[in-house]
Amino acid sequence: MDAVLTPKDTLSIAYSVLTENQKKRFETENELDFSFGIQNLARFRGNCFKQRGCVSLVIRQIPFNVRTFEELGLPAVVAKLAEKPRGLVLVTGPTGSGKSTTLAAMIDKINKELKGHIITVEDPIEFIHRHQSCIVNQREIGTDTLSFAAALKYALRQDPDVVLIGEMRDLETIGAALTIAETGHLAFATLHTNSAMESINRIIDVFPSHQQAQVRAQLSFVLEGIITQTLLQKIKGRGRVMAAEILVMTPAIRALIRDEKIEQIPSMMQAGKKHGMQTLNDALYQLYVGREVTKDECLRVTSTPNEFLRMIGEQPLDEKEVMSPTAAAQQPGAGKVAARR
Repeated sequence: MDAVLTPKDTLSIAYSVLTENQKKRFETENELDFSFGIQNLARFRGNCFKQRGCVSLVIRQIPFNVRTFEELGLPAVVAKLAEKPRGLVLVTGPTGSGKSTTLAAMIDKINKELKGHIITVEDPIEFIHRHQSCIVNQREIGTDTLSFAAALKYALRQDPDVVLIGEMRDLETIGAALTIAETGHLAFATLHTNSAMESINRIIDVFPSHQQAQVRAQLSFVLEGIITQTLLQKIKGRGRVMAAEILVMTPAIRALIRDEKIEQIPSMMQAGKKHGMQTLNDALYQLYVGREVTKDECLRVTSTPNEFLRMIGEQPLDEKEVMSPTAAAQQPGAGKVAARR
């Protein structure tokens, strides 16, 4: 029988992996993101918080080694985005979709193949990047700098070539990311969004209405690509596999952003395969015909299930079958017939 941890046990475990500075922050704020490594074992990312007056801890493992594009199953165009001399590249998706892993692969490629100065600003630092062809300075919120905004404010004075922003959480951080890209640097950043169109809208909408036209023009100029990823369960439970929607900037797409016609971007992506673009359904189709994932797993993650079904030669779902539970509950007779998902 497994031993039951007491509140004293969990406090002891938590404090055994926290630095003195982290302990003080946790005691002040009652929650803390952190990372730590155990030599010759692994690195870990953790979150420490309180519940019912006791300390709780959630920890997940981070691989020591950065995985390659091939190991991650990323298309070749993602490597090309890492080779851009300047601009803004976004990696987006829900929590746990592998955004940090993809960014680590991109930084690792630059670090091995190019010469320059890379600055990362993370909360917390996950993958460790050693100096290779580049000098890499990794800054952690709370340990090396007060905030994303503070770190990015001074980043331009530190002569970077590449800046990785762990997460664009607010107006100040997003504005700094746009400025870094606009001033001739390559910036990578993440957002918790589920499509390229949603990512673009999120950036623009965070600004006051009187600034949005200017931000729209600025974003259309600096944005180079958006990778939106999700993870699917492989057939027979053999781990997980990534599906990625990829937007690559073209003059036509820059014009759509500038002219406030963002809703037309998905159709441009469908026609942009020669540029390396793909929709989420394109990626799902390849995984499905390759017998890596089931149809049900694809339908679970796609926002346009009927389009996916047409791609695999099946009949579209009935309207009630694709309706969200909230919308279905508002329909006449919803109490009598439950809509299938």
